[in-house]
Amino acid sequence: MAVELNHTIVHSLDNRESAAFLADVLGLEVGPAAGPFVPVDLSNGVTLDFATVPAGSITPQHYAFLLSEEEFDAAFRKIRAAGRAYFADPHGKLPGEINTHDGGRGVYFLDPAGHGMEIITRPYGYQEPAADTGTA
Repeated sequence: MAVELNHTIVHSLDNRESAAFLADVLGLEVGPAAGPFVPVDLSNGVTLDFATVPAGSITPQHYAFLLSEEEFDAAFRKIRAAGRAYFADPHGKLPGEINTHDGGRGVYFLDPAGHGMEIITRPYGYQEPAADTGTA
């Protein structure tokens, strides 16, 4: 059996608020609560289970999401419309900018619990496929 990530727990100050925030930005649905978890299912089969925990026990994590160009445009519009700060880098030194790493676009922003969220249109290390010259 191939190993796949199935789900992970995302600590939050308010599980419903954080799940709804991310689902809205990414154009996804929030699933029905399952015990203490509020799930957001991603298209690759991974579920983010948001759990409410005390503020002092949240260690900020980084979550990166690979989007199509159209999905990036829609998500970026929502980030800007909400007045969220965004950055071209994970350290927040390039505010109000996006990056163009590996021929794509990327941007960082914080979720309501302070986790670093990233949306990108190309995986890191991506290289355009070589052009087919038609000679064999």
